[in-house]
Amino acid sequence: MIYLVEHFYSIQGEGRYTGTPSIFFRFGGCNMKCEGFGCQERAPDGTKILGCDTVYAVNKEHFLQNWIPIKSVKELLGVLDLYELPKKVDIVLTGGEPLIYASEHIFIEFLEALHAAGHRITFETNGSLGVDFERYPIYKECIFALSVKLSNSNEPLSKRVRGSVINSIATNAKEAFFKFSIDAESINLGLEEEIEEIIIHSPTTSLYCMPLGGTKEEVEANTAPLIEFCKSKGYNFSDRLHIRIWDQNRGV
Repeated sequence: MIYLVEHFYSIQGEGRYTGTPSIFFRFGGCNMKCEGFGCQERAPDGTKILGCDTVYAVNKEHFLQNWIPIKSVKELLGVLDLYELPKKVDIVLTGGEPLIYASEHIFIEFLEALHAAGHRITFETNGSLGVDFERYPIYKECIFALSVKLSNSNEPLSKRVRGSVINSIATNAKEAFFKFSIDAESINLGLEEEIEEIIIHSPTTSLYCMPLGGTKEEVEANTAPLIEFCKSKGYNFSDRLHIRIWDQNRGV
């Protein structure tokens, strides 16, 4: 079963296509919790849940009422009719972790229909789940933002960094780029070495570093130190415009 948590039309706030008008499909479910990011969300029952800044798309137990079961590709394609969109607008598939549905037939049909209509498709993925590019060649037409998790996520190394998966995606996708979430504290804790150990699996893939945070205050606190780090190492800095502009407001 595929679950859609939310959809919205906004601008891309991160990575290579920052500022590009895009419609976002946020799917429910993830193979990680990333509690080290320290973002808290209050569930409908009042429970405070710890995780990433989209914990409501990760924790099915406490946020199930927001998870919409998808039973046909028409339900997903119908979302596009709810907005006044430019022709061939960018489509961003995010989560949670959208690639948990990578082999679902409804998901494949959705991608094929989007591509046939001329949309540019970008996956926001943690880069730990493999894609069968030969069985499902539609993935060769997609862009992958590889948000591989660092140790600040508190996920084990063997789970968050899978070199063969990273290399396969970077090699077979239409485009791919790394996108790391970094807090100021991590900069002084061997961050460069950690990044190098990840990008060695695809050394020619471009790299973006963005400030960690689920609120505007947190993002701003991590921004200046991260910019200096990027300047010293020659990495690309990526802002998180959606959080800086709209803070914790969703769907904008």
